Amino acid sequence: MTIESAASSINNQQLASSPEASAWVSASAGTGKTKVLTDRILRLMLEGVAPQRILCLTFTRAAAAEMANRVKNQLVNWQTVDDIELVKNLGNLTGISPDLPRMTRARSLLERVIRLPGGLRIQTIHSFCDSLLKRFPLEANVAPGFSVMDESTTSHLVDDVLTKLLSQVNHRPSSELGKSLYKVASHTNEVGFRDLAQQVIKHRIRISNLLSTGDAKTATCSMRSVLSINDNDTAENTIIDACKNELFDFSGIVHAAAMMSEGTKTDAFRASVITSWIDKSPKERVLAFEEYNRAFLNNNGKPLARLVGKTVRLSKPEVLKTLKREQIRVFNTIDKCKKLNLLEVTASLLTVSAAILRGYEEAKTVHNKLDFDDLILKSKSLFETPDVTPWVLYKLDGGIDHILIDEAQDTNPHQWDVIQALSEEFFSGTTAKTEHRTIFSVGDPKQSIYSFQQVDPAAFWEMQTVFRTKAKGALSRWNEVGLDISYRSSPVILEAINLVFTHTAAGRGVRTMGESMTQIKAARAGHAGLVEVWPLIEGKPADKMPAWDTAAGKTETSAAHERLALLITKKISILCSSGNPLPNGHAIRPQDIMILVRRRSAFATTLVKELRTQGIPVSGLDPIALTKHIAVMDLISLARFLLMPDDDLSLAEVLKSPLFELDDDDLFAISQHRQGSLWCALRNHSNERLVYRNAQAFLDQLIRRAETATPYELFAELLSVHGGRAAFLSRIGDDATEPLNEFLSQALTHQKAHVPSLQGFLDWLEHEKHAMNRDVNTTSGNAVRILTVHGAKGLEAPIVFLPDTVQTPQEVPQLLWSEDYNYLLWTPNKRLADNVAENLIERAATLRDLEYHRLLYVAMTRAENYLYICGWKNHKSLNPGSWYNLIRTGIKARASIEKDSFLSTQNLAPNSNVLRLAASKFEKTFKRQSLRKPEQLPSLPVWARTTATAQNLSPRVFTSRLPTVPDRREIVIVDSTGALVSKLLQWLPDYPAHKRPEQARSFLADPSLQLSHNRRKEIELSALKILTAPSLNIIFVPESRGAVKISGNFTRAGVHYKFSDTIDRLVVKDEGILLVNFIPGSDSPTDASNIRHRALMEMAASQVLVKQIYSDRLIECAFLLLREPKLEQLPSSELEKWLP
Repeated sequence: MTIESAASSINNQQLASSPEASAWVSASAGTGKTKVLTDRILRLMLEGVAPQRILCLTFTRAAAAEMANRVKNQLVNWQTVDDIELVKNLGNLTGISPDLPRMTRARSLLERVIRLPGGLRIQTIHSFCDSLLKRFPLEANVAPGFSVMDESTTSHLVDDVLTKLLSQVNHRPSSELGKSLYKVASHTNEVGFRDLAQQVIKHRIRISNLLSTGDAKTATCSMRSVLSINDNDTAENTIIDACKNELFDFSGIVHAAAMMSEGTKTDAFRASVITSWIDKSPKERVLAFEEYNRAFLNNNGKPLARLVGKTVRLSKPEVLKTLKREQIRVFNTIDKCKKLNLLEVTASLLTVSAAILRGYEEAKTVHNKLDFDDLILKSKSLFETPDVTPWVLYKLDGGIDHILIDEAQDTNPHQWDVIQALSEEFFSGTTAKTEHRTIFSVGDPKQSIYSFQQVDPAAFWEMQTVFRTKAKGALSRWNEVGLDISYRSSPVILEAINLVFTHTAAGRGVRTMGESMTQIKAARAGHAGLVEVWPLIEGKPADKMPAWDTAAGKTETSAAHERLALLITKKISILCSSGNPLPNGHAIRPQDIMILVRRRSAFATTLVKELRTQGIPVSGLDPIALTKHIAVMDLISLARFLLMPDDDLSLAEVLKSPLFELDDDDLFAISQHRQGSLWCALRNHSNERLVYRNAQAFLDQLIRRAETATPYELFAELLSVHGGRAAFLSRIGDDATEPLNEFLSQALTHQKAHVPSLQGFLDWLEHEKHAMNRDVNTTSGNAVRILTVHGAKGLEAPIVFLPDTVQTPQEVPQLLWSEDYNYLLWTPNKRLADNVAENLIERAATLRDLEYHRLLYVAMTRAENYLYICGWKNHKSLNPGSWYNLIRTGIKARASIEKDSFLSTQNLAPNSNVLRLAASKFEKTFKRQSLRKPEQLPSLPVWARTTATAQNLSPRVFTSRLPTVPDRREIVIVDSTGALVSKLLQWLPDYPAHKRPEQARSFLADPSLQLSHNRRKEIELSALKILTAPSLNIIFVPESRGAVKISGNFTRAGVHYKFSDTIDRLVVKDEGILLVNFIPGSDSPTDASNIRHRALMEMAASQVLVKQIYSDRLIECAFLLLREPKLEQLPSSELEKWLP
């Protein structure tokens, strides 16, 4: 970027953030939109605006949180830096050197914001409306204490409404509603009807407007006018009339058929169709009219382009004229029938819709719920109430003087209505002259991709005109600013974007909204970058696929996308292992890579599988079904067992889960020759092994607890008090953390909204199909991110792959609205579409394709440095409008075709030629090592020429091989004293000696432990005796810690192991490290021996891991025998024998 461009960018940002004027900012991707918003908030407060009089509306809660954090961080910085640095910061922000009062104000702003009730008002518009309605419920005509429904609750409510609707119709099938529902149901199935109901709810504002003047019949009057249909017209009468001799050229058609019979084979066939129909009576013709159409219309109901062969056409031209007239008559007849049928099904849908919407509103009232649309509509209504708006605004902390709107292109018309109502007094009346008020909006219509939320990108420009007119009419200052210098992407990425959206059809959608395609400039001049288009992966013909693939149901397309997933995985593996640096200096990591797909599909699932197989961490894929995670499935199986102990399958799943860890041999031993249920068999075998006895006792305890505890209490205790969470994490890993947390969260949510019951919670959980919406910014860590383009909006990555570039959208909505939303047509299938509906379908398809282009713009602008374009295709030809073709066409004049060294080593692509657009520094960055062959290759060492022995690269889980080894940390019911003493010793030393008895009694008094008074006293004294024993002081010194978790990998005899455990007591001193594990006693010599054996194996592995951490210190190990009690030293030589 030149000095002039840099200065222009800074000036534009300062102009946009100026608190002196209202501003409308069009900001291309990566140009610093969030910074401008943050700067404007800071500058408003610097000018003395009270923080509570600023309202900033964002699109998502994540964006609101990020912006609030940026503002607070800057305020902290202003308060803590020295005066020289503060002068510099304020000068960069405002463009002028600050005076002392301004510096003083800057340092005081943090305290003002902290003291502000609720903090800065940076929130989503739904959050703002929610707080508004809860503060003014009576004025807004809503019930106090309402709650907002999430997607799951809404879905459940709609299901209840549909169930009641069907029940109502069953009692009155001949009612108008019953007939209408039958008509609607005849054009859809059960799933389709539920989806249709969801669409009705989604469009309820528009549908309610149609029904506002009466019932469905009244609403269809305007549709009759549009369709040119009379009130008395019916499809049946239209066909009857069309079959009467006097309504068509009977003699002319007879003559034409006779002439056609002498023509071609096709002519003769059509002549026979015509003759057969003509010879019938008018009543018979009605039934055969569809067959008659075949002589004039094609299978799609369109007029045939050629009605008769060349010979007849040239020799008998009057025949063609006769057939043309009849073709037009037949087509018009069919089209009129379509209109009438379309009108009938639409009227039926409106009747059903009215019933659905009534039921939906009644259900919300009964449950005191509002949905997100209600928040907007009722807030809009509140502001439209005479004499209420000024008072409401005044009560909002004295009023709102400055409104900032983020992602304005994603604001729908009803949300704009609320914003206009909030700012109504900004530019009118005496306040416009006496008070300084501003409105600020920033957005990028090129990134408008939420049409399913009824967002229109053109509204961005329309609202700009509205507010410009208001501001200038009030003689208020007004700035319109364009930000076109990207701080995100390298010059090569931006060049590709400019080429694609300037010189191809992709520009439609970003150039037709009141602006030409803005050429985005690069702030990172000279940075390395790459855009690379790979050859498409093509499917193999079925006859060339392996027999096992076709037998497994793999298709040509699936084979292609699987090969592409493998190819991308190999490329990522090379990138992450190369050590090559990015422009910021650090080597490429998995977290630097983002893979964007247009929709979740089998390809994304396959790609995740391939990445994990190669050991590459991966996250994303947006929502994940909660009940499909293995840990949650185990908890659901446990719940089913607790409800029905005779459920053998659920019990077997529970026993094999990490909670009990029985294996197939255990289940076989228990269930073999059983007479009753598996639960009875487990009880009968409980005396054979300690692990069976513990499992049976613990399950008995859970059954009793499930009778009195809520589902949340039951599972919270299982996962925390009883160590269930640690068991899942030990077996599954950290991937189980989020599902377990979400499971508990859903249990708590259910408990708040329903009468707590385990059966009710299970039904609710499985019915609702809850999904975990993972925030990839906070949960992904060092992992490759796979996201939909919608989910990636606002994110960025150094390296981006676009693999889903060939498939194009084909779907169009069934509910077709006119452009002014004055009428609606429902087309459950294409056969019902008349010429009016087809025009609406074409318009919907055009809008869909325009958004498809904007989606591409969003996808390409996520890349910082490197962008890889790839895709797969089957035997069908490539759609010219696909992303792949648009990108390739756009850059081919500037890019070069090169042979790629990576693809040339793979057998997955049809060739190794890529279309590459690269910066001059690309070679230096990605190809630091010369690929030219040296004059003389050095001889390889012996080890390099020796065949390596096969190794299992996947680490084994280090566990005991002994068949009867129980976990020493299980709460052993038969010897609960030792287990509970062990727990007390883990955390009691952290308390002062005089407080330990009280803390121990408090812990042991827990009713779930079911301990008698004498038993509690016995356990308390045992623990306190150990803590005060002089010989054991060494393990309870201040330098020691209890219950220290340790995990890691180690290699033994060429085999890799992974191990995790909890060290009961760890003493860390400069002179050495002491590891101590507690060993409970057992009355069974066999059990005592096995407990010791397992404990020795665990201690040996723990010692190995601790040595990796403290390699320079002496590591000592010991057992604390709780029954004696005494400390038993463990020589390293003995522990060495217990390693694998």
